[in-house]
Amino acid sequence: MAAETDSHPSDSISLGKKLGIYLLLLVLGCVGAIGGLMLSPGRDDVIAGILGTEPEVEAEEDHEVETAETAHGTDDGHGSPADAEPAMTVSPFREIIVNINATTATGRTTSRFMKLNIAMVYDPKIAGSERVEQRRLFLRDSFQDYLRQLNERDLRGSIGLITIKQELLHRARTITESDSPQEMLVSDLIVQ
Repeated sequence: MAAETDSHPSDSISLGKKLGIYLLLLVLGCVGAIGGLMLSPGRDDVIAGILGTEPEVEAEEDHEVETAETAHGTDDGHGSPADAEPAMTVSPFREIIVNINATTATGRTTSRFMKLNIAMVYDPKIAGSERVEQRRLFLRDSFQDYLRQLNERDLRGSIGLITIKQELLHRARTITESDSPQEMLVSDLIVQ
């Protein structure tokens, strides 16, 4: 009987210690999470939140932006200077519909339609970017030539889409003789 009473209090102590450790870890985890949330906005925002005031940094930044826009006198009423060029330009193409080859389950070759809506993203600051708009018809013709050579297997999966985008971008850079084209965006790719 003495052995039972000795093991029982030690079990309750170890159980109590375990609960205490778990409770301590839970409290520390909650404090850490709350501290992380408080620090994520930034040091100045946390201090302003504690003091109940507005952060001074934001007010100064807003004032600097207004001063820069009004100092040049080029504000076009939309919040951006009129003489600033956009960083990238998106140029959509008309819908492209081509025939592609497909193989049926019996092994017979057949023709299917592929419909593609794309847009080209180019940087107007790179030399040769003016040729992008000048050579749009040549770009479209080159895209159609490439797309007609595809078969249904070439379009499968995400690797097929990535390959098409890379090939079209390569052709765009070749035709414009410029590195201005940066990316091809595919909004629709339908095989019927």
